[in-house]
Amino acid sequence: MTLEIREKGMLDVAGAEAAAERLATGFGFGEGPVWDRAGKRVIFSDMKHDHMRSWRTGEGIRTFRQPSGKANGNTYDRQGRLVSCEHATSRVVRQEKDGAMTVLATHYGGRELNSPNDIVVKSDGAIYFSDPTYGRIREDVGVPRELQLAFRGVYRVAGDGAPTQLLADDFEQPNGLCFALDEKRLFVNDTMRGHIRVFGVKSDGTLTGGEVWAALTGEGEGRPDGMKLDSAGNLYCTGPGGVHVLDPRARCLGVIRTPERVTNIAWGDDDLRSLYLTGITSLYRVRVKVPGRLTY
Repeated sequence: MTLEIREKGMLDVAGAEAAAERLATGFGFGEGPVWDRAGKRVIFSDMKHDHMRSWRTGEGIRTFRQPSGKANGNTYDRQGRLVSCEHATSRVVRQEKDGAMTVLATHYGGRELNSPNDIVVKSDGAIYFSDPTYGRIREDVGVPRELQLAFRGVYRVAGDGAPTQLLADDFEQPNGLCFALDEKRLFVNDTMRGHIRVFGVKSDGTLTGGEVWAALTGEGEGRPDGMKLDSAGNLYCTGPGGVHVLDPRARCLGVIRTPERVTNIAWGDDDLRSLYLTGITSLYRVRVKVPGRLTY
């Protein structure tokens, strides 16, 4: 079974033919896919091998950047520059158009960040990222070392040279995040607690609220991790058994089941109807009915 239908709206959103197609395999720990519009390729992280790779139709897998600081989440900013979270260095970095690297965040309150994990950029250019501890406690996805912060938070960086601003610190392990279509809400999931929370976004970019919006349940490997919205406001999030699809009212419409645990997702291809998925060992693609959305 490749499609688990929980509500009839699942067929309208994902389509009856939605199924995970394996594009490439042999990776150590896939993460952070992002669609490169100019290059018509998907770029993603292989954390275990300290490697960022790309895949393009007709070309297959190529090296994008190595070493990568055991990069995890990636996104593009509004100027088309790639922004990445590095587990091994506890940094948020940006790759400039000429290939140079700019460091955007490393510390909070004089202490090193845990291990920045996933990342989004708001339309005003501000960067929001999650900071769990995985990159400091697991050798396969980071470099084991002492924690300097006593909490796991979500942060904002308003622009080059701006201080790292703590927005929320009451997570067990914050992970995937994405804005609502109007950017008035920010969804953040907590991997260990198995749920997605929703925050209001104030005019100054800070957050309010943070109540649980949805819990992801079901059979199979996987927990809340990577998360994206489509163009109709439906939320796709990795979870038990594959990718869970929730409508704007937080109803789980169903699950696109996958052959292995998937970690993160990204919209891609010219029509934005392809959902690229990173699994632990492989890269997949799922074709859906409702197009996704890019925020850059």
